[in-house]
Amino acid sequence: MSRKVSAEPELPVCAHTKLVVNPSPHAADAGYKRLTPGCFAASAVHSLTQGKKRKRTFGVPTEPETPAATTFPAPLVLPGDELSYDPEYPAQSLTEWISEEERNAVTPRRRTIYLAAPPQVAPDMSLMATWSKAQHAALLPEGSASKLDLGNWGLSPNTAEVLEYLAAFYHGLPVKLLQPGLEFAAWDGDSAHTHSSKSRFRHAPPTYVGLVASEECTRIRTRVSRDGLFARQLNLDDLLDAAISMLPKDAYALLLLVDQDIYENEDDDFACGRAYGGSRVAVISVARYNPQLDAIQSVERVHAWPASHCLNYVEHLCAVTAGTQRRGKAKKLATNSGGIANDESTAPLASRSALRQAVTAHNLLPSLETDTTPATLSGLWLGRVCRTASHELGHCLGIDHCVYYACSMQGTASLMEDGRQPPYLCPVDLAKVLQATGSSARERYQALLAYCDKRADVHLFAAFSAWLRVRQQELNGS
Repeated sequence: MSRKVSAEPELPVCAHTKLVVNPSPHAADAGYKRLTPGCFAASAVHSLTQGKKRKRTFGVPTEPETPAATTFPAPLVLPGDELSYDPEYPAQSLTEWISEEERNAVTPRRRTIYLAAPPQVAPDMSLMATWSKAQHAALLPEGSASKLDLGNWGLSPNTAEVLEYLAAFYHGLPVKLLQPGLEFAAWDGDSAHTHSSKSRFRHAPPTYVGLVASEECTRIRTRVSRDGLFARQLNLDDLLDAAISMLPKDAYALLLLVDQDIYENEDDDFACGRAYGGSRVAVISVARYNPQLDAIQSVERVHAWPASHCLNYVEHLCAVTAGTQRRGKAKKLATNSGGIANDESTAPLASRSALRQAVTAHNLLPSLETDTTPATLSGLWLGRVCRTASHELGHCLGIDHCVYYACSMQGTASLMEDGRQPPYLCPVDLAKVLQATGSSARERYQALLAYCDKRADVHLFAAFSAWLRVRQQELNGS
């Protein structure tokens, strides 16, 4: 998916005392109308009398459920969010997903998810080795130019940790690392390994590079970065074509990670990832998720999920966009459709809700505003890549963008919105994943909890762990 960068107004650090579970005031201005709770429950259950002929699926249907709004809040629909640009984006129910003709079913012979680690750069391609690092120290916050060589810091996401997360997220399907590894090589017409091509590469950036997988080399277009943050970018469509060509026979889907910045078309400044769902491939660039670039890209860390549901934050963004301070509306916005106030002083039960527990876990760790240690930045970067990786693979399963809830399958229009999205699947999209993987909600939640608990010092995973524990209690009726 392509990403936009726009300035997000500053907001004083807060404790996120009050939380929002309804769409923001901006949602109505944008024309977003949320479906009724009855539609949510019906959308998560497959009816054999609806839609077209049912394809063969694995797993069991999800029981109808109307979950608490404090577990599955509504989409925030803040200014600049995807749903504010396209408020009438069509919903995809479980029945519609099952009946989708273009969806590829998981089969016993084709059920493995492959993850391809970022391709290595050939030793003689010294110029390309710099493309994964941001350039122009003048654009960086004061004092941070010396920290751009992230290879020495060990901050970039570890492929093994991303793979482990995907194995938990898509519990029930094998998740494997693609072998052998990939490499970027010089490209010269039909030959990717000629001496003349390598010689030219040392002196001038190439229009094309080759992506070598086993004995095959695919041409990848490159261009100068439009915003100048990175020296050059790789073409996303070419990378996806390369991923298609290397898809193993037993693969259900293949996700390719790249360290370099990418673009989809000439109108894009950059992209973070994209899936060709029908072809069962996806590509993600980790470059723009680098936390050391947050200040340049106007990405606010403090109100990343779950703090994105902070009332002060939501009201602030809506007020700035409207041009007036929306004072007096906080009380109305702080109450969900079921009449449960999100202010703990008036509703003690809210302190035990999944969203509140997630925010509490988030708050217990050092503030992301002041904690810039390598471990913290590394965890922040890993969490961002894991969430996007799970999202793009969801498209490979045929799952469309979610409009029902705040959900990992929501579409995003910017890096700022990307950070506000939750890691969990809403009940509708969870039903689709369980049908595809053959797992159960309890087994899947337990696998994700085990992953998150091993990374309790990472804000996203600590918050997700707290959310998962409450969700497990809800499923057990306690």
